[in-house]
Amino acid sequence: MTAKRILIIDDHPLFREGLKTIIRRNPGFELAGEAGTAQEGLREAQRLHPEVSVVDISLPDKSGIQLVRELAAVLPEMRIIMVSMHTKVDYIVEAFQAGATGYVTKDSASENLMTGLMAVAKGEFYLDPSISREVAKRLLEFPGGRDQGTLAGGGSAAYDSLTPREREVMRLVCEGMYTKEIADMLSISIKTVEHHRASVLKKIGLQNTVELVRYAVKIGLID
Repeated sequence: MTAKRILIIDDHPLFREGLKTIIRRNPGFELAGEAGTAQEGLREAQRLHPEVSVVDISLPDKSGIQLVRELAAVLPEMRIIMVSMHTKVDYIVEAFQAGATGYVTKDSASENLMTGLMAVAKGEFYLDPSISREVAKRLLEFPGGRDQGTLAGGGSAAYDSLTPREREVMRLVCEGMYTKEIADMLSISIKTVEHHRASVLKKIGLQNTVELVRYAVKIGLID
């Protein structure tokens, strides 16, 4: 059987080396290439056409979730595993809605990446077993399809009304990122970030960022 070719997109060289070591241990997989930025990753994916891409959720030039959307659009047959430090339900759901077919936490990648690769290579979906049962339960409550944007069972009708981009901006704001940092990460203008933030506050019925952070903690979006 032909080995499945894997593309690694992660900006940490040491972590990439670890992933490559894991991949090389299994004769069913081979390394197709690697990239350290979203732009380079998209270019390499289009050039190499790997069967599976492993994508970091946090990349220096763009959100990994946005990259997954772009990869899924240009290479719909390719399977995508996202690796992340985050175990919050919102990150996980956005990843799957964007087009990911697997989600592995960086803390457990050495134990679970190969299992995830084998699962998605067979056309299955994979969720890291270290993800809490409650998160998995809430994940299953989300409507299927990458174009679905509402949060089912998220505990807030106001939050459910936000668009995927508004939720992304809200999370980054609540994590303490500056407007320019968010604009650079999402490849949008500062004015657009400010527009999304104002829209989020209006839809949820809050006055400022402090209230927004408290709200995010309350609904479990951030710690």
